[in-house]
This record gives sequence, C-alpha cells and structure tokens, in this order.
Amino acid sequence: MSNGGQFDVLWPLAKRAVNATGAAPAIPDLSGKVVAELWDLIFRGDEMYAILREHLQQRYPGIRFVDHTHFGNTHGNQDREIVAGLADKLRALGCDAVISGIGA
Repeated sequence: MSNGGQFDVLWPLAKRAVNATGAAPAIPDLSGKVVAELWDLIFRGDEMYAILREHLQQRYPGIRFVDHTHFGNTHGNQDREIVAGLADKLRALGCDAVISGIGA
C-alpha cells in the first residue's frame, strides 16, 4: 500500500441545518379549548377522529374541534403550501391544540 494503510474518513452526518426547539408546554385541561384535527388522508382518520372526539368530549366539557377539511391534505401534492400557512390558519381559527398524525 502506497499510503501506509491510512485512509481518509468522512463523517456520514451533515451539520444541523435547523436548531432544535423544545415542545410547547402541555395544556393541563382541554375543557373549553379548540382542537385542530390534521389528517394526511392515508389511514382511516375520519373513523379515528370520530372516536377521539367522543372520548375527549366526555372527559373535557366544552371542548370544540376544527376538522381536517379546514386545513387540507397534510401529505398531498400541496403539503408544502398547507404546512407553510398552518400557523396562521391555526391562529385565525382560534386553535389551542392540534392532533396530527393519525395512522396505523
């Protein structure tokens, strides 16, 4: 070996492009709160959200929901535009919390 058995080594991970942020604090009580339902239209979200709504309404009086039809498909051909405008839309609709990622 002409290089004496030494090899260049590359680190397989790139530098972080975005600084991580912590999660928002949990809402201690969802009573009277508005909860947005985001769905990617892939797996039975319509059925799952109906079940979740029923259970959450029993547990938290006055809870209200903004269903996924107000937001669009979060995993479709317009997902970038939908996600880019999501924070403003959630604020405009008065949402306090979000349920996202219903799936198998």
